[in-house]
Amino acid sequence: MSNFTPGKRKTLNSVAIGINVLAPWLLFCGIFVAMSFHLHYMSQALAWTTVVAGLVLAGIAGFLAHRTKMRDADPSWYNFAALALLIATVAAAVLGDMNYWYNMQPYYDIENINTYPAVDPAREKGQQLMDAGRAYFVEGTGLDTSKSMAFKNLDKYCVAPIVSGQEPLTSYDFWAVGVNCCSGTASDFRCGEFDNPKARSGLRLMRDDQRPFFRLAVQQAEAAYNIKATHPLFFYWMQDPVAEMMSYRSDGLKYGLIAMLTHFAFNLLCVVGAVYAFSKLSHEF
Repeated sequence: MSNFTPGKRKTLNSVAIGINVLAPWLLFCGIFVAMSFHLHYMSQALAWTTVVAGLVLAGIAGFLAHRTKMRDADPSWYNFAALALLIATVAAAVLGDMNYWYNMQPYYDIENINTYPAVDPAREKGQQLMDAGRAYFVEGTGLDTSKSMAFKNLDKYCVAPIVSGQEPLTSYDFWAVGVNCCSGTASDFRCGEFDNPKARSGLRLMRDDQRPFFRLAVQQAEAAYNIKATHPLFFYWMQDPVAEMMSYRSDGLKYGLIAMLTHFAFNLLCVVGAVYAFSKLSHEF
């Protein structure tokens, strides 16, 4: 019996090590994918349900640790599993939501709304293009930087009207935007591809948290230049909106891969540290 027990303990420890290497990482990957990508866009509630499931798994591991301790057995690996699963869940929820917010949500939003070719700012009204995700403007369209403006709220929210021709417009409804790319005191709009002569397209601003500040900048421009903007729409000024849109997707996938590899390395390092610590404790007792 004495010859069998050490071998059995070694086998159980090997199984525990393998589980604690893979289980928290697989949980992290599952929650991160749910929080970052299409599931989150289709159903926020379902995406957050995966986070709740991760917390439940961590709670189960904690319960097993407590039950093992009550039986006077060693609960060390259950304690480690509970903490590792909790860290994996919280980290995946936070990092996945950030990746979704900054990269994947803008991509999905723009992908699912309309594209408008040959938009003429002198003839079209903002109300006609409320569902525009990408807009390709007619030849001769450019930025009127003489009517640029900025609204400052910690950051500078810069706007400049998109115009065609030299005649004043009855309503300036199309605006190029950017953050911290103008001085705010002079007509020096430097946002997007403002200096690219081939640029005459726009990718729609999808950030709801920024839109009110750009509206305030437009209102300041209306007052300063005695112009009207009835239904202002905001675009990032560029030559190729499709390439920019795909960069959101590629960034989301890239950060997802980095997050998964980083968590695997972190969790593996923690398991190695736990093996060393538990072996030291076993020798002491």
